[in-house]
Amino acid sequence: MKAPLVVLATGKRKSAVARATLRKGAGLFRLNGQPVEIVEPEIVRLKVQEPVLMVGDRARGINISVETRGGGVIGQASAARTAVARGLVLWLKDDRLREMFKHYDRTLLVNDPRRKLPKRPGGRGARSRRQKSYR
Repeated sequence: MKAPLVVLATGKRKSAVARATLRKGAGLFRLNGQPVEIVEPEIVRLKVQEPVLMVGDRARGINISVETRGGGVIGQASAARTAVARGLVLWLKDDRLREMFKHYDRTLLVNDPRRKLPKRPGGRGARSRRQKSYR
C-alpha cells in the first residue's frame, strides 16, 4: 500500500477546532507553529502526543502539523488529539489501529458533542438563579 502525499484531518472540542496536516518527512511534530517538545503546560503536550506514542515507530516518517483556533488551552489540546489520531488512521490505513484507538478512548476518533448551555434570564449562567429571601 502506498501512503498518500498529504492527509488532512479535523477535530473539535467545545468551541476549539484543530486541523492536522500529515506529510511524509522526518517525523517532525508541530503545534501552532512550534515544536511540540517545547509546548507548555506539560499536560497539553502529553495529551496531544498521546496518539503518536500509541502508534510508535510507524509514525517516524510522518511530519505532523496542527493548527488550533478557539476555545481554551485544554479544549484545543483535546481537539488536536482527535485530529492527529484521525490523520494517523487515514495515513496508515489500518483498521486494527482504529479499533485500538476506539477501545482505548473513543474521543480519539469521535468529536465530543457536549457544548456549553446558553445563559438564561434570572441568573448569572445557564443553571444558577438569583436567591430569594422573602424578608
